[in-house]
Amino acid sequence: MTISSKNMKGTYSEGDALTLYNKVKQKGDFQSFILKYMYDEDYQVARNALWTLTKATDEELSQLQGLLNKLIDHAMQTENSSVRRLTLNIIERLKMEEEDLRADFLDFCLDHMSNVEEQPGIQSLCLKLAFRMCKFYPELMDELKRTLEGMEIEYYKPAVKSVRNRILSGKMK
Repeated sequence: MTISSKNMKGTYSEGDALTLYNKVKQKGDFQSFILKYMYDEDYQVARNALWTLTKATDEELSQLQGLLNKLIDHAMQTENSSVRRLTLNIIERLKMEEEDLRADFLDFCLDHMSNVEEQPGIQSLCLKLAFRMCKFYPELMDELKRTLEGMEIEYYKPAVKSVRNRILSGKMK
């Protein structure tokens, strides 16, 4: 199978994603792959490309470290929730240092983690990412904890409740 936008359209199965992942792995160029397909105007192509990369190991994904800001921008700007969730999943697996902290992305995560109309997967990833960014600054961590304590938890799904409770109990690292 040659990788092209044409054969990345449609609904992908787990097997399709793994087959595509193995093709990308053989080429060894995860960065070119994601840059070529994550911005595709067909959300199915973008979604399938991002889903393919969720199959990669953390070491393979480290090739994308230089694209952290592009991935962040993409997550904040896309209107497709599947593309947003998959992009956030990849961001969450990359290193995030103090110098990577972006106020706009922190605000985005804070807004989306507490938005009860947002998908639970996006809420959970935004919680984890907000926590990682706030760890660098005690005053931000205090603000995050106050925000989490103020959440009316009965409106959230179990995945969100679990991440919230891990953060508040100090079990999130």
